[in-house]
Amino acid sequence: MADPEIAAALQALRLAARRSSAARRMDGDAEQALLQTIVEATVTLFEAEASSIALFERDPDRLEFRVAAGARGAGAIGLSVPPSRGIVGYVYSTGQPLALSDVLSDPRFDRATAERTGYVPRSIAAVPLVDQDQTVGVLQVLDKHTSPTFSLRDMELLAVFARQAAAAIRAARVQRDTAQLLRSVLTDIGGDQLDSADVETLVSAATTDLDRNAEVPFWKLVDRVVQLRELGDRELGLVADILEVIAAHATRSRRAI
Repeated sequence: MADPEIAAALQALRLAARRSSAARRMDGDAEQALLQTIVEATVTLFEAEASSIALFERDPDRLEFRVAAGARGAGAIGLSVPPSRGIVGYVYSTGQPLALSDVLSDPRFDRATAERTGYVPRSIAAVPLVDQDQTVGVLQVLDKHTSPTFSLRDMELLAVFARQAAAAIRAARVQRDTAQLLRSVLTDIGGDQLDSADVETLVSAATTDLDRNAEVPFWKLVDRVVQLRELGDRELGLVADILEVIAAHATRSRRAI
């Protein structure tokens, strides 16, 4: 591929990276909020003591409990465990759902970690969060009020919630992992003309300082747009008119140069 073509591709990818960074800055809590909604709905549906979602994170490899709901769920938030420990680790590492009516009798149960949350359950149902054949986390529910066990139907319903959670995680990570996305695309389009060092240089050029400096005028504008969400239709119409005038002025100024 000729150098001008790579340069053009890099410019397009830089635009994509900037848009991704803007979206992340404008709605950085979207993933967290959606996952929280899922665990809250799970607790309600199963009339359970708690529900939580643990996501796989690297450096070091771990399962980190990101959200939880229910009367006994709060203690899990922020807790992390090795990806092979306990029921959550078993479900993550095998990719298989699991339901236990007596966790204390199962050797896979990690009582020490449960005690760290402040609650030791009697029963657990856990399903993997799978995105394109890759397990990215685990959704689990503790202690139904209406039954000492989780039925096959319960597991099917829990899997539906898990699919929604996995979809939310994937959408958010497309934004968060912009550099990884650029690296993959540049490797594909560069063919034999780009070695790994070249790819890293181009990724760095495309992503450096995209959103590090909050004082850059562009990011000040993004932050103002976030605040505009609270305005009414009349005020938003006025803002749109002002931006249209500014954009037209900027276009005329560039043409005059």
